[in-house]
Amino acid sequence: MRKILSGAALAAVLAFTALAAAGAPSPADSASDALAHDIFKQLIEIDTSDSTGNVTTAAAALRKRFLDAGFAAADVQLLGPNERKKNLVVRLHGSGAHQPLLLIGHLDVVEARREDWTTDPYQLIEKDGFYYGRGTIDMKDGDAVMAAALIRMKQEGYRPSRDIIAAFTADEEGGCCNGITWLLRNHRELIDAEFVLNQDDWSVMAEQGVPRVARVIATEKMYADYQLSVTNKGGHSSVPRADNAIYELARALTRLSHFQFPFELNSVNRGYFERMANEVAQGQEAADMRAILRDPPDAQALARLSRNPDNVSVMRTTCVATRLAGGHANNALPQRAEAVVNCRIFPGHSKEDIRQLLVKVVNDPQVMVRYIADDGTVSDKGTDEQAVTPAPLRADVMQALTSLSREAWPQAKVIPFLDPGASDAKYTIAAGLPTYTFGGVAVDRDEVRAHGRDERIAVAEFYKWNRFFYRYVSQLTAQ
Repeated sequence: MRKILSGAALAAVLAFTALAAAGAPSPADSASDALAHDIFKQLIEIDTSDSTGNVTTAAAALRKRFLDAGFAAADVQLLGPNERKKNLVVRLHGSGAHQPLLLIGHLDVVEARREDWTTDPYQLIEKDGFYYGRGTIDMKDGDAVMAAALIRMKQEGYRPSRDIIAAFTADEEGGCCNGITWLLRNHRELIDAEFVLNQDDWSVMAEQGVPRVARVIATEKMYADYQLSVTNKGGHSSVPRADNAIYELARALTRLSHFQFPFELNSVNRGYFERMANEVAQGQEAADMRAILRDPPDAQALARLSRNPDNVSVMRTTCVATRLAGGHANNALPQRAEAVVNCRIFPGHSKEDIRQLLVKVVNDPQVMVRYIADDGTVSDKGTDEQAVTPAPLRADVMQALTSLSREAWPQAKVIPFLDPGASDAKYTIAAGLPTYTFGGVAVDRDEVRAHGRDERIAVAEFYKWNRFFYRYVSQLTAQ
């Protein structure tokens, strides 16, 4: 029999606090944890990187799990632009009292070289209280939790007040075929929703193991890549020249490393620093956060706060060299050298604005600064695209996050945040779908290993997130 969540049942859903605090999950939670772990392990052990992996394999594996759980084939659609880049769209039908809720999560991961890791990146390894593997925190943990929640709801006969749609997609990390963009262009009707929940973050920031801030991402920076290149005539390596391509490029990158983009405030990061100063930070740090909000901002306070890269990332545009290539022979002067510079652009600036600024920073006519599009095409001019305007914060989303976070991480304050990265939320917001990003995993600031070597997530945090997410979605979709 299909069930509607009553007020009493909703209270029970939110009352996981006592059991969770006591470390005694309910039988239903334990079964859901086991399912989430199995899905998590399966996804980690499928290579979904752009160069050697296959997103379709992971999406098809999830599709089978949904079909086995009783979802109709029409509600579990596997579709995409090519055989390696298929996305999975799942729908749990509700009463239709409200417009649908869309959940999004990407299945692809960044590259991982086995020789760089102490474990196999494509095996889920449990060690010292952590799960290791590529995608453990970005973001196959979220994919597993999302799938487990929907399967649990289906098995419990839960009938939400609105359809719940989940999109598991390709190429958020890069590649030819961003899944959310493809779905919006080709099958908008499958994912159209009143609002969107995105899990692509590790939102609960801890210090020395104590969670202090639960970040709700209200807006994002914009991602852009640029190619810096130098070409010259080269020559015999026995006759060194100071103007060889590698030296020329190195000087340009040194100038860039010493350059600091201007400090900027908007409504989101201003509110973030205000809340941090009043509710989280202490002493000099709190005083400095208040001081940078003055007009003009206090220069010394800004300099002190800028020693912390976490602060820098939400204050200004940042650009960093991420790839290098150069030379053609060991015994020849390099005729060409190239670098990829990755920028995270503060809202209000276009990709072309930043390209032109990079030209000024490099200050060398021998160094070409060109824009790299998402599909890898290199051009002499960037686009006029800017970061999208943030969606207004929904009261129901904030209330659910605040009440559940208070139980899961009692000392953490829920604070809207400007994401220094970028995610698929930029596409859904631009399409008119208000999107809220929150990944319920606590991580120490200096322990975030997303995109890095030996990526990992704390075992306890994975299961806490699994139970949290089920209740989060239940509260937002209850009758």
